[in-house]
Amino acid sequence: MPTTHAKPLSSALVWLRRDLRVDDNAALHHALHAARRVWCAFVFDRTLLDPLPRVDRRVEFIRDSLLDLDAQLARTATQAGVAGVRLVVRHGEAVTEIPRLARELDVQAVFASHDDDPYALTRDARVRGALAEAGIALHTGKDHVVFERAEVMTATLTPYSVFTPYKSAWLKRVDAQALSAWPVAELAGALAPLPAAVPAAVPTLGDIGFEASNLHALKLPAGAGGAETLWHDFVERIDGYAQTRDFPGIKGPSYLSTHLRFGTISVRRLAREAWQRMQGGSRGAEVWLSELIWREFYHQILHHHPHVVGHAFRREYEALRFDHGRQANAHYAAWCEGRTGYPLVDAAMHQINQTGYMHNRLRMVCASFLVKHLGLDWKRGEAYFAEKLNDFDLAANNGGWQWAASTGCDAQPYFRIFNPVTQSQKFDPQGHFIRRYLPQLARLPDAAIHAPWRARPIDLAGAGIELDRDYPSPIVDHDAARTATLARYANVKGRVASAAR
Repeated sequence: MPTTHAKPLSSALVWLRRDLRVDDNAALHHALHAARRVWCAFVFDRTLLDPLPRVDRRVEFIRDSLLDLDAQLARTATQAGVAGVRLVVRHGEAVTEIPRLARELDVQAVFASHDDDPYALTRDARVRGALAEAGIALHTGKDHVVFERAEVMTATLTPYSVFTPYKSAWLKRVDAQALSAWPVAELAGALAPLPAAVPAAVPTLGDIGFEASNLHALKLPAGAGGAETLWHDFVERIDGYAQTRDFPGIKGPSYLSTHLRFGTISVRRLAREAWQRMQGGSRGAEVWLSELIWREFYHQILHHHPHVVGHAFRREYEALRFDHGRQANAHYAAWCEGRTGYPLVDAAMHQINQTGYMHNRLRMVCASFLVKHLGLDWKRGEAYFAEKLNDFDLAANNGGWQWAASTGCDAQPYFRIFNPVTQSQKFDPQGHFIRRYLPQLARLPDAAIHAPWRARPIDLAGAGIELDRDYPSPIVDHDAARTATLARYANVKGRVASAAR
């Protein structure tokens, strides 16, 4: 039987943010352990939502996940002998709604999980102050990563800025205890039904000013139930991940990134399975665990170096002069709309525009192309991905873009410039991915589909393609772009060297 203890609090509120699940939820566990009555709430924060387009797959994903979470809470409470438990959902400014709800419920404390995004830190500080004025404590703790903030540091207690030694230190520190779950079901008897005066229904999209997207037509099931489905599917494939992960035309990734972003599945659970399989010799699990560690690396970079939001991690690269003006804007529009004339880049941009997802290999290719072929500021691409990606996470998105732009920590060298044609030939050799998102090229032979402007006239005619009518010619030449990029970066490196003398 579970042990009992005297609880210090009569009541508490759990403020859910990027942890939209019941199972292995740290904030919920701590609240249930500390209080005799516990309620759970989520706020559709208008500060974040109001600037978004009225059709946004992420808002719909969250809303669907809240329906699932509401059902999870009710089911977990019922199994513990408590009826009438519901999730409270509010739409407004979080800095107003959480203190107001805490007062309505007359709680003594609010529990939440950490969020290191700059806006979230400011918001949480304001909420903490408002709650303190009412005599209510705000307790926050780790949940969305295995190791956070200053938990993995160098021997001199400084943050890592290179991934490989960070990964080594992470793996040395990890153990079964670090990956263990925070139990909830055995404490669920403390979940409390809501007072009649407190409304609890999950609002419709229309209620919060949004419209339905194509989310339900995509293969992205929401909520903990959806995460469970995807996880069980990936576990069957994880051992082959190292061989399949770079090929966008085949089923290689886990497709769990959106669920990790919104916490509909526990990262501890995923890392635990991968870590155990790695110890058993699974190369695929080892490589996938490395991807989870990259995610944590970028989160600790954001924590220790908040200047990366809006600025280069390597400050000398603030001196880079990217292209501006009419042609630069036309190139940017062509990149956004998948009209660059490079099929792999264009297919990838159609993928993100149509689905809100982009394969990781293609994120690198498209980011490199924007910065090192078109000569455009990486922050423009970062902002576009931030708007479009279902799994948008500030730390990872910023880290990935700065890696591609060679301005970040442990970034690719500035002289490493992806050739989109050779990337296409290597990772989509039969053109399966290109044909899916650029059907106008579907009838080209495999050898011609990666660079249609080099195709034989007979192959273009046979496929019914006229360049610049059915598909554009390249908007830039690879060799010329490479030369311009090397000069752009060498100029900055030269100035830094001169200043150091």
